[in-house]
Amino acid sequence: MPREGSPLEGGPIEEAERQIADGRAADAKELLRGLLEEGRGGLLARFLYARARGLSGDTAGALETARETAMLYPHVAQAALGLGEALLWCELLAPAIAEFQRTLRLEPALDQARFLLGSAWLQAGEPDKALSVFGGLSDETPGLLEKVAQASAMRTQPRSDAGYVRHLFDQFSADYDSRMLSQLSYRAPEILRQLADLVMPQRKDLAVLDLGCGTGLCGAAFEALAGRLDGVDLSPAMILKARARGIYDKLDVADIESALVTAHYDLLLAADTLVYLGNLEPTFLGAARALNADGFFLFTVESKQDDGFELGPKRRWRHSENYLRALADKVGFEVAGLMDCVPRMEANAPVEGFAVALHKP
Repeated sequence: MPREGSPLEGGPIEEAERQIADGRAADAKELLRGLLEEGRGGLLARFLYARARGLSGDTAGALETARETAMLYPHVAQAALGLGEALLWCELLAPAIAEFQRTLRLEPALDQARFLLGSAWLQAGEPDKALSVFGGLSDETPGLLEKVAQASAMRTQPRSDAGYVRHLFDQFSADYDSRMLSQLSYRAPEILRQLADLVMPQRKDLAVLDLGCGTGLCGAAFEALAGRLDGVDLSPAMILKARARGIYDKLDVADIESALVTAHYDLLLAADTLVYLGNLEPTFLGAARALNADGFFLFTVESKQDDGFELGPKRRWRHSENYLRALADKVGFEVAGLMDCVPRMEANAPVEGFAVALHKP
């Protein structure tokens, strides 16, 4: 860590470093706060204060201090590094990645920034990018081999990584509705609503769970059928958009597989959600547990010919009709409806898919 040549070295600064190293971040935070309030600290004191605040659980305070430090020292790599670390603590992955990249432009040989950049890409579910960054580090780097093993395992998962999905939709949340409806002609909620009218006519006052609810487009399509409408999504930013719609009784940030563990509903919806899962067996099993008797699971997927499932070029999974029917039978569902559909466009071309209704007897 670079030094400032301050007379504080060997005194409170080194004491704060020792406290952080010994797991006493709260003590270091108080020591450094007093130092800065007296006007006796510079870049290093501010950098350590942000770290101490973050390590002691005050992530919002760490981000505040790190932002101030980066503004005071805009061309210093250590200030950019501290801001990136604080953003990472707050799980703001896109700006954290940008700050680590800026750090390396300022000081290309700063291995700590390289390690944290790779870690951020890994947290965002981008194993190939993480491995590319990690390739510039020595094998002796503490924690590197574990991170490389995690990235290698992530590449073979039969589903899109949760971090990748969250990162993707956090980025898209600001203009998601206009992008999907105007640019991509997104119709999955409307298609599922039409399917519901066919397979479960006259059903009302249902307990409904919207899986991967996004901003609430599917929830809005089914609001009239719901006595209770809940939603789950991996993206906190999308959940905020859904909450602003004012139609959900409950919203949670969660993976759909874990959300189905203790749920009890009459209708489960997954519009353009299962495209981020390859192996659907855990989700089908969870849906079978979560549904009440005579309940329905309605979803769209992108279609594949022949058997099984595959990852498409846009990192979205495709599923075959044979796979869906066989898995439904294995889990104990009846296939109440399965029809070809075009849930969205991509590059001005239709995306071929299926709209599926599974019934729990």
